[in-house]
Amino acid sequence: MKSKCPPDLSSRPLKITWDGFLNASPKKVYEAWTSKFDLWFAQPGAMFMTPEVDRPYFFYNKNEWGRHPHYGRFLELKANEVVEMTWITGNGSDVGTEGAETVIRVELVPKDNGTMVHFTHSGFVNERSRDGHKENWPLAFEDLEKAIQN
Repeated sequence: MKSKCPPDLSSRPLKITWDGFLNASPKKVYEAWTSKFDLWFAQPGAMFMTPEVDRPYFFYNKNEWGRHPHYGRFLELKANEVVEMTWITGNGSDVGTEGAETVIRVELVPKDNGTMVHFTHSGFVNERSRDGHKENWPLAFEDLEKAIQN
């Protein structure tokens, strides 16, 4: 199912991609992005997320990363294959997406006993925001892999 109201990113073409292999099933990776975000990214007890298209979510990331609110909504969900969501972060300053509604797309393909992941984060307002996310997403994926292997 897809959203009836995707954001228009045509004026914000800056994006990042990450391709990698996770040693876990597509089902586990999909769950980590839709209903178990607090296992690897969100602070436990500070997450409100229901995996339904156009349903808003909110969470604070893990405390050890600094307290940053994250907001968005799911744009597309295909069980164990695709998660697309808007992603808004920031604390009133120039961190995160600086209030811009960016889009994350996670595509999952089974391979061997794991999952190939194609990740795209698009719609950044400037290079600083893009580059900060480019630096941090690989670290988040390391935490994701650790969390879903337990």
